[in-house]
Amino acid sequence: MNRKQIGLLGENYAAQVLRRKGLTIIARNWRCPAGELDLVARDGDVVVFVEVRTRTISTLQQNKEQRFGSVLEAVTVHKRTQVKRIAEIYLYQHRLAEQSVRFDVVLVEKAGDQLSATHIEHAF
Repeated sequence: MNRKQIGLLGENYAAQVLRRKGLTIIARNWRCPAGELDLVARDGDVVVFVEVRTRTISTLQQNKEQRFGSVLEAVTVHKRTQVKRIAEIYLYQHRLAEQSVRFDVVLVEKAGDQLSATHIEHAF
């Protein structure tokens, strides 16, 4: 699998995880000139902007806590700022400017054929 395929696999899995938690996916890979939002969801009256990070891991990699930290660190200050800016555009274009919003991260790990996900609410 190449990086793009792994990323798509992770986004699909993240969407499934969020749906099982009761969120409704309202947009996937929403694009504008400023960039792209991985997932946009609704959690009740809250619009949730979700950044998905997918990593493949091997049995030789470090323990889970260290992997978790390194994946979460991949959502840099620059990336968080970019996602917030794109979210503002999304809210404006969809006439949702008065809605409550939240920014989450879903960390997807692929180990062989197994997928696991960690959903971090209010990540930034």
